[in-house]
Amino acid sequence: MKKGRLGKGLDALFSSEETLERSPSELQVGTEEQPAAAPAETEQHNGQEVRMLDIYSVEPDRAQPRKSFDAEKLQELADSIKQYGVLQPILVQKEKDYYRIIAGERRWRAARLAGLTQIPAVVREFEPLDAMAVSLIENLQRQELNPMEECAAYQQLMDQYQLTQEEIADRIGRSRSSIANSLRLRNLPEPVQQSLAEGLISFGHAKVLLGLDDSALQTRLAARVIGDSLSVRDLEKLVAQQKKAPARRSAPPEKALPLQLAEEKLTELLGTRVTVNSGARKGKIEIEYYSADDLDRILSILER
Repeated sequence: MKKGRLGKGLDALFSSEETLERSPSELQVGTEEQPAAAPAETEQHNGQEVRMLDIYSVEPDRAQPRKSFDAEKLQELADSIKQYGVLQPILVQKEKDYYRIIAGERRWRAARLAGLTQIPAVVREFEPLDAMAVSLIENLQRQELNPMEECAAYQQLMDQYQLTQEEIADRIGRSRSSIANSLRLRNLPEPVQQSLAEGLISFGHAKVLLGLDDSALQTRLAARVIGDSLSVRDLEKLVAQQKKAPARRSAPPEKALPLQLAEEKLTELLGTRVTVNSGARKGKIEIEYYSADDLDRILSILER
């Protein structure tokens, strides 16, 4: 299997970096309907032969790292395509009875949304690993992957093709440390990963949260970032405070599990950190709040 570097991969396919930075709509599209196997015409684009393909003979790649598409931005691109056409061809590979998209799924989706029946495409043959790497490169260069999609793509390269972090970094032109930092996102709790994928918290927030070992605390602080619109610097201060806080004395072994369960239930109910301390004859419940509004929110829950 070929193991060449693809770090500047799309430059090799579309000869200049300028192509990658242009709007994903840059080559006029005809509307005459033609069978996929017999494209209506061919043109030259940056030294590559461009074919006009029946848009319904083209399908997305199931291994495409990008899973989500912003509906509003997709509609904006579709409106642009209605006016100017698809200006940059997509990249596909011929399968038995269809063309599989290697790069350009967003353009293809928008073209269909715009009602086009044909789309310009460069048809190439790829080894499976190279096809996935090119797709990943395009999305990274266009900054169209959310952090969790990028993490999942790196993990797939490791699992499916047994690549090391160093090999992935070499192939896509990234530093090994950036690959490692991305893969660390797998250690975050599921709710935090979801917030990151949805853009509710940033990659910077996620890196700060990874400095904590307590998944429940990570989830609570992520919720505070969203609810209070905290900056990365604000979150760093909160995390530093948590690390400086004195450790709680352990509860007696026979009561450790019930106390832990009580804390977890109260924390979930109130949406803030709750500490349950047990003494010889009585106990104490401590409920944290972070602002007057937060206190009002907790009180309204307790008054139900």
